[in-house]
Amino acid sequence: MTPLIEFQNVSKSFGGVQAVDNVSLVVNAGEVVGLLGHNGAGKSTLVRILAGAHTADSGRILVSGVEQQITSPKDAKALGIETIYQNLALADNLDAVANLFLGREKRRFGIFNDRAAMVREAEDICTQINPRFTNLQTPVRNLSGGQRQTIAIARAVYFNARVLIMDEPTAALGPAETALVKDLVGQLKRKGVGIILISHDIEDVFDLADRMIVMAGGRVVGRLNTAEATREQVLSLIIMGTEIKLQRPEQRK
Repeated sequence: MTPLIEFQNVSKSFGGVQAVDNVSLVVNAGEVVGLLGHNGAGKSTLVRILAGAHTADSGRILVSGVEQQITSPKDAKALGIETIYQNLALADNLDAVANLFLGREKRRFGIFNDRAAMVREAEDICTQINPRFTNLQTPVRNLSGGQRQTIAIARAVYFNARVLIMDEPTAALGPAETALVKDLVGQLKRKGVGIILISHDIEDVFDLADRMIVMAGGRVVGRLNTAEATREQVLSLIIMGTEIKLQRPEQRK
């Protein structure tokens, strides 16, 4: 199976700081890969390279087996790579419909926003994602964290995300809303979307991820199958940065 995303020896530095150092990883279709590590471990820089916010200094990025030059968020979106940041990147003064299509509005005659069409399609996709979400025309500032996550995920799904980067998707959510987000991740997996999950919550990662990549000092220090890993093992890697060598999934044939 050709991976959706493959990093090959990717590096990135800022001045004298080596933020990402010779990192390789794979994300397959319908798979959640958890990316863990302390602040400064390099995980955010790595996914920003994939999202087009940073450009790698060296190494290769392959999308469905084809090497790509991702130099801007526009490049990433064109390849089906969408990002849900921790702050969700939503405009608080706009409603769900406007946020869903922000910057990619549907037009009539190539000039006027087609609000009616956007409302219809926003209702359709949001209902698919979360049937209980009906606040389509309520300003986002008045919505709960789970409802805001619904909009962010619906936007990614509507624009045919093949790869979804999720940065702390359950941060500041209550138990019910956390359960909703976990259900949404399951839906995306079944659709064949590859997901990179950044989280400081180890329990979330154990619940959602098929594999885990642990980073420290810009390098990968551990690759683990979630079903075979222990919490103590993961914490040791995060805290101590002790490298362990496990077979990669693509080697287990």
